[in-house]
Amino acid sequence: MNLDTWIALFFAGWLISISPGPGAISCLSTGLQHGLRRGRWNIYGLQAALAISIAIVATGLGALLATSSMAFSVVKWLGVAYLVYLGIRQWRAPDHLNLGAPSQPGTGSRWSLFRQGLLVNLVNPKGIVFFLAVLPQFIDPEAPQAPQYLIAAATLIAIDLVVMHGYTAAAASIQSWLRSPTQVRWINRSCGSLFVVAGLLLAGFQKAAKEG
Repeated sequence: MNLDTWIALFFAGWLISISPGPGAISCLSTGLQHGLRRGRWNIYGLQAALAISIAIVATGLGALLATSSMAFSVVKWLGVAYLVYLGIRQWRAPDHLNLGAPSQPGTGSRWSLFRQGLLVNLVNPKGIVFFLAVLPQFIDPEAPQAPQYLIAAATLIAIDLVVMHGYTAAAASIQSWLRSPTQVRWINRSCGSLFVVAGLLLAGFQKAAKEG
């Protein structure tokens, strides 16, 4: 990958990461509920899924997912169900902030937050289809593929780490303003609603693809 191509990928990466999506919602939710230090585990999960998605595209499995209606539908509806589940869980979250050790087993541990980030990105077929359409434009077919995909993955993951830390830190920064259960409940329900909306948008993705 030559320098000009990498610079183009670098700027594209910022546009991709900054665009709001399920990952950003997940970071806002964990930042508000758990703070930046614990919320980082959600970010690490998002990046692990991003690396897996790029690997799927690089190995050609992404094309299989995009062309197999059954495989696409299975992954898509798993994603819809998980996002709606997160929305309902956030809507019903306690009306207090969980800044120390998790008050509910399984909802605020490092592993549960990592798993949340991993699944939010991994069961979203839109991400794989998007990378399938975008990444090959930055890959020279005449040069070895693996080093180019590794450079692309490192670049996109580094950018996304910065952006998702920004979302999480921004959410964590308003914790001191949330002084009443009513405020916390309103924030939780707002984030929960965003998760559900993201799930509904994902539910309509295949229909739009078919019509196109």
